[in-house]
Amino acid sequence: MRTVFIADAHLQDPDDANYRLLLRFLDSLAGNTATLFIMGDLFEFWLGYRSNPFPHYVPILDKLAELHAGGIKIVYFEGNHDFHVGAFFTETLQARVFSGPTSLELEGKRFYLCHGDQINRRDYGYHLLRFIFHNRLTRALVPRVPAAVAIAIAERLGKRSKGSHPQRQQRWDYPAILREFAAARFREGYDVVISGHFHIPLLETAPDGKVLLCLGDWLTHFTYGELVDGRLTLNTYR
Repeated sequence: MRTVFIADAHLQDPDDANYRLLLRFLDSLAGNTATLFIMGDLFEFWLGYRSNPFPHYVPILDKLAELHAGGIKIVYFEGNHDFHVGAFFTETLQARVFSGPTSLELEGKRFYLCHGDQINRRDYGYHLLRFIFHNRLTRALVPRVPAAVAIAIAERLGKRSKGSHPQRQQRWDYPAILREFAAARFREGYDVVISGHFHIPLLETAPDGKVLLCLGDWLTHFTYGELVDGRLTLNTYR
């Protein structure tokens, strides 16, 4: 049985090609996968409620429920587009949910796992925005925000994010930032660093066996990580 890692699908409309392809990929996990790690930004925007207020996400939520019912464990890392994920994931899917980076031991190795949005310490504007969305006051206010308001916020943030992404890639050397960050984690004793967020498919193994994996995305690359018998690979689904 394998462990699978995905990130950055930014799902919006069930008719979108990436949405349909991800549903097909999740279908392929039945019977051969022990754990699915969703490393953030599965949705273009998700603000957690006790019940799901976003009808366009019903197909993916139903598919995740099928996987859970079939015995696949789900681990969810909140990203910068999906946070305070709410009771559906912790109760209906019985998922482990992490609001930030964590350390886990998998197949005898020490993994540092994160969405990746906190890696670039020099992006001060984003870190301020993250603080606003992720603090306890915002979490407490979530149930009081009407779903229509949340959807309007989603559309506004989605347009802003897409518009700024090319500029951010030109401003920042993301592979270098990832390598610098991973090197620091390796010095702390980690064997593997896995990140999403940067939309860059990247798998590098150092001479000493330390591994850096950036998962790419499900918008243009359709990539995912796979751990089998201690070996980590980066694959493309078509």
